[in-house]
Amino acid sequence: MDSEKHIIHMDQDAFFVSVEVRKNPSLIGKPVIIGGTSERGVVASCSYEARKYGVHSAMPSKMAKQLCPHAIFIKGNMDAYSNASHEITDIIREKVPLFEKASIDEHYIDMTGMDRFYGCMQYAHELREKIIKELHLPISFGLSVNKTVAKMATNECKPDGESNVKMPEVQSFLNPLSIRKIPGLGEKTFIKLSDMGIKKIHTLTQIHPEQMQKLLGKPGLSLLEKSKGIDNSPVVPYVEQKSIGTQCTFKADTIDVDLLNNLLTSMVIDIGYQLREKQKLTACITVTIRYSNFEDATKQATIPYTSLDSVLIEKAKELFKQVYQKRMLLRLIGVRFSNLVAGFEQIDLYGQSTEQYGLVQALDKIKRRFGQNAVTRASILDLDI
Repeated sequence: MDSEKHIIHMDQDAFFVSVEVRKNPSLIGKPVIIGGTSERGVVASCSYEARKYGVHSAMPSKMAKQLCPHAIFIKGNMDAYSNASHEITDIIREKVPLFEKASIDEHYIDMTGMDRFYGCMQYAHELREKIIKELHLPISFGLSVNKTVAKMATNECKPDGESNVKMPEVQSFLNPLSIRKIPGLGEKTFIKLSDMGIKKIHTLTQIHPEQMQKLLGKPGLSLLEKSKGIDNSPVVPYVEQKSIGTQCTFKADTIDVDLLNNLLTSMVIDIGYQLREKQKLTACITVTIRYSNFEDATKQATIPYTSLDSVLIEKAKELFKQVYQKRMLLRLIGVRFSNLVAGFEQIDLYGQSTEQYGLVQALDKIKRRFGQNAVTRASILDLDI
């Protein structure tokens, strides 16, 4: 571990619920569940009051109703949650030298080297207070020597908490925790290790590296390092977050709007699949065209965080309609997603049915097995460009 590192992990408390409570204060202290209420609905988020009854994210809404019959169900509004996320990021951007937006509701901040000018714990406290005061959204943070320990520190002090795990305290902080608390440890790995009697982090630290590699491969070595408080992954500057996109130059210049819309659909489907495979969401979409005289035109829009094809296709077509103003032949069209963060699509927050989400997941599974071109929309099968 590098003794010079000072990493802050900031995480919103029950983020979607908090945004709803800010809008409707009468929800304070009540069991609130965000998600669909249909037979096949899924919990996207829930308040801490609901969690006391065993409700958790990704649980079927039907089960959540059985566990907490008096819960208040809210369909949710991804647009509002995305806007709130941008508000939080704007405050952090203004106040810190280097930060990474890890997901829609969490940020890593690297204060390394700044401790000689500021007390990092005091600085993090003041930043947290500023977010709470200006945005009326609860937030917790952990400060430690790397991203893994900082995140675990946050998780242990939530909700409405602050935690500082200093270098000498790292192992004693980690040892009594369940291995389930280690970020990135999946359910299958948890079961596998638990069946071997490895349930606490302290027990995991005693396993020889060769045995861990034999058991879980390279991920096993990474897991072992995390159990010992070792994580050298850097805080990636938010401005350097990668975008994902594609463009197509035509064999012959065209003015066929139907063909162009179908091509745009195909491009969005391709990069939407890549987005989901990277477990990312996008909050910005850009459509670019090039006229036959080599003049470029671009239109961009901020959107609620999503990776859903139907939402992205609709917005891409809308932007294309706005940007294609001259009735001239086109030689190129491109589409790009940016402002990417880690995350998964939140079911039912776009008014889409669970069947539509299920269809996207099924198609992705086929593509994963047989290749990205194994299945596509009938409307784009005959494109020849």
